[in-house]
Amino acid sequence: MARTISIANQKGGVGKTTTAVNLSAALASKGLRILLIDFDPQGNATGALGLEKNAVAKTVYDVIINGLDARAAIQKTAFKVEIIPANVDLAGAEVELAPMTQREFKLSAALEPLHDDFDFILIDCPPSLGLLTLNALNASDSIIIPIQCEFYALEGVTQLLHTIELVKSNFNPLLAIDGVLMTMYDARTRLGQQVIAEVKKNFGYLVYETYIPRSVRLSEAPSFGMPGVAYDKRSRGAQNYLALADEIIDSNRRS
Repeated sequence: MARTISIANQKGGVGKTTTAVNLSAALASKGLRILLIDFDPQGNATGALGLEKNAVAKTVYDVIINGLDARAAIQKTAFKVEIIPANVDLAGAEVELAPMTQREFKLSAALEPLHDDFDFILIDCPPSLGLLTLNALNASDSIIIPIQCEFYALEGVTQLLHTIELVKSNFNPLLAIDGVLMTMYDARTRLGQQVIAEVKKNFGYLVYETYIPRSVRLSEAPSFGMPGVAYDKRSRGAQNYLALADEIIDSNRRS
């Protein structure tokens, strides 16, 4: 039975897609069956796994708006990760979802038949708290919140936590925070340590032990259509995503 995890933060530039792509590839490299849902109209996760987002014939848009069987939209990649891709078509989905019945559960219903086919389903959410993110949270067992190691790190997180509580109260009572992931960490600066201390004050044990560093290799990888863990497995960024995968696997075994 797949564990479904949304990777979400309405604040952009926090390493959300980088985490979705590299964590997916890291988990897959350990022999697990992984499906990544690109649920961001920018389609960056699709491109980072080597697919041409403007050339894919079937996308997550077709699944949630046109009722396409989710299996028909799954694409294999060279990195042992399977993906339901996205492109700019998804940008209009929120407007099209608005008048639909059960609009908050379109993704959940579409993924239900896939749960026995995968060990983990990861959802790369858009940088907003609209109907797409609501669909993702309703389809998920838990959420990973990436937070950048910067001065305004916690800005907007309160709103995300409020949304999570609303989802739990009204739609998905079992939704949990899987963990808070510190990204773009620079050990050479005092700021990084201060931000982590502040985040731990707010989230405590939910902060993952693994931090994701600023990494040129992670930044370069998408331009080659590759996850960082495949582009340069020995780089510190790749090694830390592999460590994060181990942390999540261990946590999943205990739960």
